[in-house]
Amino acid sequence: MALAAAKTRRARAPRTTRDVILDTAERHFAERGFDGVSVREIAGDAGLKNQASLYHHFRHKRDLYEAVLSRGIDPIVAVVTASGLSATNDDAIVAVPRDVVTGFLDTVIDYLLEHPNLPRLLQRAALDDSRYLRATLGRSLKPLYAQGIKVIAKSSTGWEPDELLHLGVGLYLLIFGYFANTQLIASVAGGDPLATAAINRQRRFLRAAIGQLLDVGAHAKPTRGR
Repeated sequence: MALAAAKTRRARAPRTTRDVILDTAERHFAERGFDGVSVREIAGDAGLKNQASLYHHFRHKRDLYEAVLSRGIDPIVAVVTASGLSATNDDAIVAVPRDVVTGFLDTVIDYLLEHPNLPRLLQRAALDDSRYLRATLGRSLKPLYAQGIKVIAKSSTGWEPDELLHLGVGLYLLIFGYFANTQLIASVAGGDPLATAAINRQRRFLRAAIGQLLDVGAHAKPTRGR
């Protein structure tokens, strides 16, 4: 799938200065928000000589923030687009194949494990009072929302058209909410929510829950392991 292929390419290619800057910025923006961190701090933690070195790659702080969002969200949009459902006839109503749901979930979970700060970054931006942040996040997420709703609308899930918004929001929160709130989960339930066993439990839960929501039979007794 698209995310897996992108991950393979990244593993083969040497990390660029731009990659290091984006990784550092993603972590800082997720932890402290857009206004809570300076370009100077990001440049220093990225190992750059000075703030001016960062501006060789990004014009300004907003440009950097938008690049972080785009890098994080665009591959997920590509996965939804490549799911196979979006390629069907626009007027056709189709059942959601169970293997498509399983493959999509496993790919996105692996991606979020690789980018653990992304869900917190999105959550923090959504709660920020800044009109700029909300508008920027909205523009970034709209393609994911639109493609996801398109897939759901063309599937034989039995949901009414005016329920698709709520279904889309619910699916987003089921997948991203777990990773955005790992600290809260750990304090309430104990243990490490990102440990292998915990992630495997979450995979099985998502397959069952989302399978039931989309009526794909994925809520049948889950297989052991991943």
